[in-house]
Amino acid sequence: MADRSLRGIRLGAQSLQSEEGVVFMERRETTYKCDTCEHVTTLMFSADAEPPQTWECRACGAEAVLRVDGQTITPDATDEKVARTHWDMLLERRSRAELEELLEERLAFIRARRGAGEDPTREKIGA
Repeated sequence: MADRSLRGIRLGAQSLQSEEGVVFMERRETTYKCDTCEHVTTLMFSADAEPPQTWECRACGAEAVLRVDGQTITPDATDEKVARTHWDMLLERRSRAELEELLEERLAFIRARRGAGEDPTREKIGA
């Protein structure tokens, strides 16, 4: 019975969902031009969406700039976020003094586990 219900259907190849009653959003064409290789990239965005000022060029990987009415815009530098490193995020949670204290505690623990009396540069006899 199960093989009869799947008969004639290629699984995954065809959608069984109909587009009946679906209202598509209004779209607009957005153009980006790469200054490095002069490649023009055309993308579709929703009409109410704000397109990004720059896009990665598909040809060379450089930064392509948005074109509005045939004119290339100058990207606004205020939109760029500065990337935070792990160190920056750590300094938001702890002060340098707290970090120094934690480092000393951890080093003491490691030295005690390793055997604090032993010199790690000295060779062991009979080993």
